[in-house]
Amino acid sequence: MAKEKTILRALAGETQPVPPVWMMRQAGRYLPEYRATRAKAGDFLSLCYNPELAAEVTLQPIRRYGFDAAILFADILLVPQALGADLWFVTGEGPRLSTITTPDEMNALKPADAIHDHLAPIYETVRILKSELPKETTLMGFAGAPWTVATYMIAGRGTPDQGPAHALMAEDVATFEALLERITEATVEYLSMQIQAGAEVVKLFDSWAGSLKGDAFDKYALAPAHRIISELKSKHPDTPIIAFPREAGERYIGFAKATGADCVALDNSVSPEWAAENVQTDGCVQGNLASRHMVTGGQDLINETKRIVAAFKNGPHIFNLGHGITPDADPNNVHLMLEAIRG
Repeated sequence: MAKEKTILRALAGETQPVPPVWMMRQAGRYLPEYRATRAKAGDFLSLCYNPELAAEVTLQPIRRYGFDAAILFADILLVPQALGADLWFVTGEGPRLSTITTPDEMNALKPADAIHDHLAPIYETVRILKSELPKETTLMGFAGAPWTVATYMIAGRGTPDQGPAHALMAEDVATFEALLERITEATVEYLSMQIQAGAEVVKLFDSWAGSLKGDAFDKYALAPAHRIISELKSKHPDTPIIAFPREAGERYIGFAKATGADCVALDNSVSPEWAAENVQTDGCVQGNLASRHMVTGGQDLINETKRIVAAFKNGPHIFNLGHGITPDADPNNVHLMLEAIRG
């Protein structure tokens, strides 16, 4: 059955005449059926922790569009919550967390192997999806990378420049590195359990990797990714892993080899032609249509989609956006994109 799944074939290094496709945040607010299910759940976190409803919203874009992969509906901040941080969402503003900025706050967190009871509903969602997805659709799990998760835990919210995390790194590197260590350990635990529950691929989202420069990128983006991938591969050698060090720029070069990732996902700040020449040479790449095209549509969407397919046609490629689809996207533009890819 694995041989029938185009995503797995791409991740194994196969160049295919039509690239497989899925979208980051494909289960989301741009879809009316998602909005209806979220209203039924009551709020975002209740939706994440309700296995039946979380599986339902994961399946909705598969039914509507026939994507080649379904990605588990969850959130990267469930891991901090499982470690003991308070987490809540403010409507229209996003997540809020209790902050971790001192040794005492760091030491109050739970050990990494104590997260599973809290996250049991997520694993149940994976099991439901494993039984309900079409046989040709790859089931993908995910987690946030340690640096990105740490930026939220330190600031208590998303920030434009990850300033609080950079400040803690400079002022109390011991606490900062202890936090990254705890998140790294928990991420291995979390992804390993997703794989045991049925995830066929996992993806590591380092959404704020681009704000790390020089040695800091090596220490806090590349090294944790290498460790997580190495430990997962030792437990689950046949499970492919996608790494997404968003806005890494030149540091995309060699990232797959340095970390052991089977695929590197690309944001749209790099051109597909550059990436084909400098990144795809090491194996599978994923990306990288700008999300704005899902809002504006039209001939520009068609042209850019075909340009990306053409740029990556000589190597293994999974078509995706350069970041998540936005709530103001037009669902009809997804059909337009798929038609341009698949013909």
